[in-house]
Amino acid sequence: MKEILSRAHVAFAHDVVMAALSFVLALYLRLGDGMDRYWSNGDLALGAGLFTAVAIPVFLSQNLYRGVWRYASVSDMMALIRAATLAVLIFMAVLFLMTRLQSLPRSVLVINWFVLLTLLGGPRFLYRTFKDKVQAARAARSGAVPALLVGAGDEAELFIRATRSDQAEYRAVGILGERGGRVGRNIHGIDVLGSIDQLDEVLAELKRRGQAPLRLIITDHRLDGAVVRDLLDAADRLGLTLARIPRLTDLQDGVEDKLTLRPIAVEDLLGRPQLALDRAGVQSLIKGRRVMVTGAGGSIGSELVRQIAELEPARLVLFEACEFNLYAIDQELSGRGGAREVVPVLGDVRDAQRMRSVMAQHQPELVFHAAALKHVPMVEYNPDEGMLTNAVGTRIVVDACLEAKVGLMVQISTDKAVNPTNVMGASKRVAEMYAQAQDLAQTGGTRFVTVRFGNVLGSTGSVVPLFQKQLEAGGPITVTHPDMTRYFMTVREAVELVLQASSFGALHPDFRGKIFVLDMGEPVKIVHLARQMIRLAGLRPDVDVKISFTGLRPGEKLFEEIFHGAEPPVATEQPGILVATPRAVDAEELGLALDDLSQACRAHRPEAALAILKRLVPEYQPS
Repeated sequence: MKEILSRAHVAFAHDVVMAALSFVLALYLRLGDGMDRYWSNGDLALGAGLFTAVAIPVFLSQNLYRGVWRYASVSDMMALIRAATLAVLIFMAVLFLMTRLQSLPRSVLVINWFVLLTLLGGPRFLYRTFKDKVQAARAARSGAVPALLVGAGDEAELFIRATRSDQAEYRAVGILGERGGRVGRNIHGIDVLGSIDQLDEVLAELKRRGQAPLRLIITDHRLDGAVVRDLLDAADRLGLTLARIPRLTDLQDGVEDKLTLRPIAVEDLLGRPQLALDRAGVQSLIKGRRVMVTGAGGSIGSELVRQIAELEPARLVLFEACEFNLYAIDQELSGRGGAREVVPVLGDVRDAQRMRSVMAQHQPELVFHAAALKHVPMVEYNPDEGMLTNAVGTRIVVDACLEAKVGLMVQISTDKAVNPTNVMGASKRVAEMYAQAQDLAQTGGTRFVTVRFGNVLGSTGSVVPLFQKQLEAGGPITVTHPDMTRYFMTVREAVELVLQASSFGALHPDFRGKIFVLDMGEPVKIVHLARQMIRLAGLRPDVDVKISFTGLRPGEKLFEEIFHGAEPPVATEQPGILVATPRAVDAEELGLALDDLSQACRAHRPEAALAILKRLVPEYQPS
């Protein structure tokens, strides 16, 4: 504390001297040798003393001595500008009261402002520049790991500043920009040497300088997943390691003194640039409302519950068939704020009486229907159970929403409903059809918004958890076919866009009966994903861990689609959300078919149920 006080005292003394000197220099710059008369009659000393007396309380009031010169920044410069402006204005007012400004050329005051600002700010920024160069030189002599940064934005600037110390673990030797617009510029003396696609040339140049990096560090979190995948391949080829700095939102305990890099995760390989979300619209949809989520303990349902709880609903009803999953998500929410009331309800969407009674009791205004059987091979082996949950269960939820006069129901669907080759996809297509038909049949009642998207990382049936388990066991990693591709999205991004689409659909009745489709980006080859996950584990594909091809499983197809040929996509004003034109069906006729389907499934007559399913979904072609 004594050291800090002494440094503040030195800085204060410096500024007082500079204030007095600024008045003298301003007068000299205005009058030149003509200022001798001011010197001889004592007006110079009086004016300098008066200006200094005015400046002292102004400097103290502007908190100029809480900052550290070593980290002088734009905010410090703004404080200096305010201090100089106030000092000159108050001095002018005092002079006006004393002499009506007749004893001094008025332009001296303007010159004094510029001189004072220069004398106060110049030493601060010269000191910072000097310390930066000293620290950079020390870092270069130390054992800090040389790193090439990928991304020439604000996060790169933060990284460079954080590593300018004797204890820094890394030192930046160059920067790659996502595009070539900033090539030739520099950030704190570190040059932007090229764009990402010039990686090989930049590395060759750094090696020629004797500054070869040992690590690539991603500082731009907006990079497309395809770019991160290419960087991982390049790093593997060039013998470098790839890492990323943490997002600012990851630092929950405040800014750390030591910068800790994070390994590249699967989410980074598959992620897309963050979309601008209409958070105000989503907040207005949820806040203060009674909300119910079916399948609340599942991978999608639990993330829906987490995000909805943060939006402060009046009541959040968790409807779940699995006791353990319901217990787990209820316990998780109990330690959080947000929802005023959380109600865990054990129940099955296939039980119509239970569904009606729960809705009658809690009167939800919004229902998110995420309950489903999603594992393709398991549903193929148990088709009657899959159809009973996915198709008949959805019909039960929809009808209960109509009876309870729910304002909005959101049906969570899947890309497997498009030209389905499996029971899971075909049953979800029936669910889409029923929700669409009821939405078109309503004129002022319940709205039904259907949201369709592809695979979600870590969800039930996702390949990523399977690959991780196989890696932990030492391999091999099993891939069904070398040409298989899938659309992927992180669970958080998927749910954010589901909420966004729900808000957008509720506010746009002209989209009634249409399917909202999340923009999934480009499909990813599963075998490429497997190879990159092996590299992320620090191993070599086909050397340390084998990849074996097992053949397509029941119901699988090589390529997934998100639009049917009869559903031309239509862009919306909301980024990341497209609309599929509906294929209209008669709600009453579909309801009668679903009655037959329900009877066949509950009687456990899968052949009869499959015949009805094929009639309802003509494009269903079992693989």
